[in-house]
Amino acid sequence: MQRPLAASNYAASLKDLSRFEEVKSVLRKTMPVARRVLGDGHDITLRMRGCYGETLYTDNGATLDDLREAVTTLEEIERIARRVLGGAHPLTVDIEGDLQGARAVLRARERLASPSA
Repeated sequence: MQRPLAASNYAASLKDLSRFEEVKSVLRKTMPVARRVLGDGHDITLRMRGCYGETLYTDNGATLDDLREAVTTLEEIERIARRVLGGAHPLTVDIEGDLQGARAVLRARERLASPSA
């Protein structure tokens, strides 16, 4: 369990430094391991996937596909966190906030990308 925790903490630190490509690289390698070893409902797995989703939508260079992936990821872990931890748990609340933010960014970018009517 120490390696997924270390990877999660490392990715969160990189995210705080806006080193988004490194965050995505670290988490793409370690999230499958955490999911397999700890399970989808473990708080470390949820935090890693939440960090990944947040990274995708807060990166100014994010594509529409990145934003859609962020929303999909955050929707999935929001359901898991609500079921496992409950709606009032701070991690669930954080995920819900990130999900709202990701949806808002996606809507705004889709409006910009669509032809003017």
